[in-house]
Amino acid sequence: MALFYDVSAAAGAARELHALGIARADLSVVARDHQVEGTIADQIDASPGSEIEDSSTAARLGELGGYVLAALAIGLPGTGAVVAAGPLAAELSEAAGHVAGDLEATLIKAGLPEADAEEWRAQIASGEAILLGAHARTADSGKVETAMLRHSTGRVVHTEWNSD
Repeated sequence: MALFYDVSAAAGAARELHALGIARADLSVVARDHQVEGTIADQIDASPGSEIEDSSTAARLGELGGYVLAALAIGLPGTGAVVAAGPLAAELSEAAGHVAGDLEATLIKAGLPEADAEEWRAQIASGEAILLGAHARTADSGKVETAMLRHSTGRVVHTEWNSD
């Protein structure tokens, strides 16, 4: 994982990582919100990094809350049939997962000291930086690090990733 201060730097790293054989699904982008994250991921041929940043428990509770609200709205006079249960649940699920996501704890588990993890999280949350994570399953990790260092803020963190 590494921080990048602009999309063009992250795109440069992504191009090099693709040349090393890292697939789109193995590049994860974390940005200030899911919409920006998705846009950047599309631009640099990567995937949104929600598995890194979101709390799956909170997302499930948000989804359940969306269904409960939709069910209540159906029974309220004057609201008519609510066909937005799916989109409403999805939005609440995403919001809950993103808000409760513990990116800072993930960065600490990845090897960053607590102060650095808080700084990285703050830079990402403010939109000042983008985090790019590469799952180097088949690529040489030294070459992955070199590619990221060439374009990033100068610090690459290695970790073994478990999404649970």
